[in-house]
Amino acid sequence: MSVIKPALITKVLSDSIAAEIGFEAGDAIVSINGSHPRDLIDYRFLCADEVLELEVLDASGKTHCFEIEKDYDEDLGLEFETALFDNLIQCNNKCPFCFIDQQPPGKRESLYYKDDDYRLSFLYGSYLTLTNLPAREWQRIEAMRLSPLFVSVHATEPDVRIRLLKNQRAGEILEQIKWFQERRLQIHAQVVVCPGINDSKHLEQTIHDLASFYTGDVPAVASIAVVPVGLTRFRPEYDELVPVTPQKAREVISQVKSLQEEFRKKLGSTVVWLADEWFLIAGEELPCEVDYEDYPQIDNGVGSIRLFIKEFTTTASELLPAKVKPRKLTWVVGNAVEKAFQPLNQQLNSVEGLQVNIQALSSEYWGQDISVTGLLTGHDLLSKLQGVDLGDGILLPSVMLKHGELIFLDDISVEEVASRLNTKIFPVTGVNELINTCIN
Repeated sequence: MSVIKPALITKVLSDSIAAEIGFEAGDAIVSINGSHPRDLIDYRFLCADEVLELEVLDASGKTHCFEIEKDYDEDLGLEFETALFDNLIQCNNKCPFCFIDQQPPGKRESLYYKDDDYRLSFLYGSYLTLTNLPAREWQRIEAMRLSPLFVSVHATEPDVRIRLLKNQRAGEILEQIKWFQERRLQIHAQVVVCPGINDSKHLEQTIHDLASFYTGDVPAVASIAVVPVGLTRFRPEYDELVPVTPQKAREVISQVKSLQEEFRKKLGSTVVWLADEWFLIAGEELPCEVDYEDYPQIDNGVGSIRLFIKEFTTTASELLPAKVKPRKLTWVVGNAVEKAFQPLNQQLNSVEGLQVNIQALSSEYWGQDISVTGLLTGHDLLSKLQGVDLGDGILLPSVMLKHGELIFLDDISVEEVASRLNTKIFPVTGVNELINTCIN
């Protein structure tokens, strides 16, 4: 059984109920109305009531009890150290393309956690395989209506999925999706294409099988994302994987575009989408904005570049002044997006006094010739930018950093990189912060 720990509070929002009562960071919630929350899902469910009895442990270990009256569903204003107050459900698959197994040893412990937890999927959109869930967790998904979940399918043919996941339970995927369908619950499906294993006729079969669940007013499969396998120089030997070539990328693009046309006519939706990386690898233009519908898999890199370009163009027209005090900045991105971002860079440089130079890098650290921005590391910046005129500082997309911390994927800190390059680094999240950092 999982051990439930008190939910450690890391932040109390100002002007909140919790702040008014006197909660402080370092306090921990033990129980709510007599129940011990397992995770953030339980916490939110239990805190929806109008009357709450809370058992709280302060930083010194002393227990306090509070009774709170509030409006139904009103938030207390607390943030926690983690979304899970019990044990993480870890993965028992041995997928050869797993990014966790393609990292060097000796880095921070959290980089090696193999998450296969449906709660993180529900809360944050992370992907799980459904192979690790005991009966009580299936029952909880149904009882609490935890939908949609994000599921790594990869293949629907049992033998192919078992080969990929190295787990006999992997062959049950179609029965599991039927379980969601019968309960009017939804998933967003992911297919990581590994050339020679689940591509070609297998990919066609998988997409058709998944699209067969796109029926009714609550489709059990709400969307499908097709993603190219990503390989690093640290991956295990003899893993039977080969990288996606430009020729293979063009083949997959053509195959999926044909299916998209079929589904639009038959189902009224595109249903299946290609990750942006396919087009970058193939050297082809990205689809138009309208092709992505409501961007159902934006966090999976499906349409993220097109949406960023749209938001940038709109925001730039509103925020960019005619002139600024002279300054020179370096915008670091993965070389995969260099061509797509050049028009945006020209918009920035149209401002008198502003000079922004794009440094489009590949990842020497991971051993990738074509790299997305989020996989660039401190090592890559140090190896590629030594001796480069960086101007007044680096514009650093925060997707390169560990969530909530100024640390790259290779455990090098932003502070160390700034010191060794003798420059300032400005981490930026989103279009507004990027543009405001340039002009302010």
